[in-house]
Amino acid sequence: MPVKSLRIAMWSGPRNISTALMRAWENRADCVVWDEPLYGYYLDASGIPHPGAAEVIAAQGTDANRIIARCIGDIPNDKTIFYQKHMTLHLLPGLERSWLSGLTNCFLIREPEAVIASYAAVRGDVTLEDIGFIQQAELFDHVKRISGEIPLVIDSGEFLLDPHGMLEAICARLGVDFVSEMLSWREGPRDSDGVWAKYWYDSVWRSTGFAAYARKKYALAAKDREISIQARPYYEKLFQYRLQP
Repeated sequence: MPVKSLRIAMWSGPRNISTALMRAWENRADCVVWDEPLYGYYLDASGIPHPGAAEVIAAQGTDANRIIARCIGDIPNDKTIFYQKHMTLHLLPGLERSWLSGLTNCFLIREPEAVIASYAAVRGDVTLEDIGFIQQAELFDHVKRISGEIPLVIDSGEFLLDPHGMLEAICARLGVDFVSEMLSWREGPRDSDGVWAKYWYDSVWRSTGFAAYARKKYALAAKDREISIQARPYYEKLFQYRLQP
């Protein structure tokens, strides 16, 4: 395929395979990645007490306009692909969205029971707003409206059943060649990881590739089970559009 410039914004909720997928793209020689550009802005604007919040704010900065300019600006390091791992909840309602038209916006989804179980294990209390399902569905509708097309949707469970096939299909959809280096990576942290990695990335740091998918039953507390019920319609809304290679 011909070389072209591509700015990918992968919009996910927390506790998904978003960091592993970032690893896959970073392993491409033609790609540079950016880990959660708007995290510092989000923490500063919302006041939510995430682990290491002050450190994240200092590292990422809080000037949303400056961050957005980098997202849609020149691709760093003379690469042709700029892969940006974004969290849907970081795109707060007060932040204007016209800049999204300068990106190829994609959506990574995961069933809510799995997200909630994983999130609660790290942070304890969970709210519907924390896990980003409402924000993801709203952003999907916005991107669909401004682009006139159905955005790429990737379901993490189905992805992990066949990472090779799914990555080939994703690359084909995005108009770039698949390379086998996307399937594995070296163990441990990377310079591209956000400063919050020590709180959230333990399993990714121990990985060298995508883990095999195993369906689980999650024993959620009554409050968390209710949140999963509230989140499910938003998940299913996007699930119907998922990529099926």
